[in-house]
Amino acid sequence: MELNNKHITVMGLAKTGVACARFLASRSARVTATDLRDEQALSGVLRELAGLGIRFVLGRHEEADFAEADLVVVSPGVPQEHPLLAAARAKGVAIISEVELAARCITAPLVAITGTNGKTTTTTLVGELFRASGFATYVGGNIGDPLIDLPASGEQVDVVVAEISSFQLEWIKQFRPTVAALLNLSEDHLDRYASYQDYINAKLRMFENQGPEDYAVVNRDDERVWQAAQGLTARLFPFSRKQMLDEGISCLGSEIVYRQQGQELRFPIASFKLQGVHNLENIMAALACGLLLGCDQAKSQALLERFESLHHRMEFVREVAGVRYYEDSKATNVGSVAPALESFDIITLIAGGKDKGGSYGPLAPLVKERVRHLLLIGEAAERMERELGSLTDTRRAATLEEAVRLAAQLTPPGGVVLLSPACSSFDMFRDYEERAQRFIAAVKEL
Repeated sequence: MELNNKHITVMGLAKTGVACARFLASRSARVTATDLRDEQALSGVLRELAGLGIRFVLGRHEEADFAEADLVVVSPGVPQEHPLLAAARAKGVAIISEVELAARCITAPLVAITGTNGKTTTTTLVGELFRASGFATYVGGNIGDPLIDLPASGEQVDVVVAEISSFQLEWIKQFRPTVAALLNLSEDHLDRYASYQDYINAKLRMFENQGPEDYAVVNRDDERVWQAAQGLTARLFPFSRKQMLDEGISCLGSEIVYRQQGQELRFPIASFKLQGVHNLENIMAALACGLLLGCDQAKSQALLERFESLHHRMEFVREVAGVRYYEDSKATNVGSVAPALESFDIITLIAGGKDKGGSYGPLAPLVKERVRHLLLIGEAAERMERELGSLTDTRRAATLEEAVRLAAQLTPPGGVVLLSPACSSFDMFRDYEERAQRFIAAVKEL
């Protein structure tokens, strides 16, 4: 990609924007970095990028920086319909995302993982599977380090593994994974997209540049995913925990069975550290991505027997008076709460937070069947009570700490207290990690 002397505007100076500005400046581009935050708010960023010849426009955006640029690199947080992006597009200016910029500079095979839920666990696991099999591996994207940091470093790797969000896919043009995985689809980010279908369409862009020699790893049990996959160019490689597949990866009993072009590999699951039906799906998807590109069976099995759950996803906190407490703060939508509820029987569920626009109705059967007590917090409490409150004993709490104390009083020995909010955290907390730490602290005080 020719960058020398090109006029390039980087819109947004969060983590990916900073990484893009640094990379482009190192390739002799004429970089303008613009952000609505002022110099004081971005003082750390300015120090980090000092001496690179970057022009900064802060506290505002200037239309000329977009309409007269050779290229605009946009941060994931900026909506597609932003008027300055529309003006640039009307002038024929190319607009791309950070992952598109990075992919044009990466030569190693790329494994990309998207979906509403399970992306981080699956991406991390895929990276560890490749490393366990001896592949030099870079893991980044929506998890950890920006993808652009790899070409910036000059490091040579055998494979790149990336978590990719719908926001990152909005401005791709040539982005083409060797293996692309779509884990699941459920309502999310309806505060960003005009409709659920618009959100789905953004996710499906993952596959649009793949060829017939590439692979699409898809969830056979998710009807929306499976229907969307029927028109793909790449070779379909499904995973299922509901049916045994002749070609794909399945788990109906005590083993995961991988079948590809006459080859069959079996992986006993009894000694896996990751638990829960959602993690079984994550494991199958991760194994598919790894095995399709040459991971070793025995080394993969050994890795799965020591790989533990990530923080804030169904993480066991402690047991008090015969009640187990689990923290699932990263479950910020309905689709991620459902598998958590499937994993237990006698549940006191703490849910609520900042509403994201989707319906809570899909949780109704599980709430009715498994949730003995529903404790609601945050801005979404009223709507959640309206949609789910009649199905079980439902109460509100003013704070998360109050909800934990109430849960301890209500939950019988043998039961589970589960923080699985189905909402974002921004009404009461800095982020989902702060929400998790506050829950853990409250449980430890019991």
